[in-house]
Amino acid sequence: MQKLIKRGFDIAVALALGVVLSPVLLALYFLVKSRLGAPVFFTQTRIGMGEKPFTLIKFRTMRDGAGSDAERLTPFGKMLRATSLDELPELWNILTGDMSIVGPRPLLPEYLPYYTEEEKQRHAMRPGITGLAQVCGRNATTWEDRLRYDREYVRDFSLMSDLWILWRTVIVVLKREGISADGHVTMPRFDDYRKGTQ
Repeated sequence: MQKLIKRGFDIAVALALGVVLSPVLLALYFLVKSRLGAPVFFTQTRIGMGEKPFTLIKFRTMRDGAGSDAERLTPFGKMLRATSLDELPELWNILTGDMSIVGPRPLLPEYLPYYTEEEKQRHAMRPGITGLAQVCGRNATTWEDRLRYDREYVRDFSLMSDLWILWRTVIVVLKREGISADGHVTMPRFDDYRKGTQ
């Protein structure tokens, strides 16, 4: 029953935010297009509930061309990431049923072979725009801690915990906490990290 209520809440909030934030979404669309050119949206395959792949959509934050992520990330892109405004197009992913407002963040398909059986439990629920790991360190936490928080969320899920995570998300975003790990635009790749620990 709680999961059905959660899905209804997701749809209602995504629709409401889509309407209320439509001027912001439109302004960001033209700002990204003028600063970075086309395409405006960044799309990437991610892994969702039941290990099913889907296409995640975000506003683009990097220039095209050669160079590392850090070199291609523009000051405008940094602002979008710091405020999480680049994540707003994921409201569409919520409406299509691929994502939830709260849940483990969706990660790359190439990470799948590197999860332990326990860590794969993160795919028992829809991935979220925000989650427990994002309010407990965001990208500045370690991979072990991040995946542990994901398992804790799935194991202890409740509607009250979702509301607490949403409240904490507002605080974390306003304080711009944990935007990136040391030496990285966001976090090191999980597959590289896991290979280095084996």
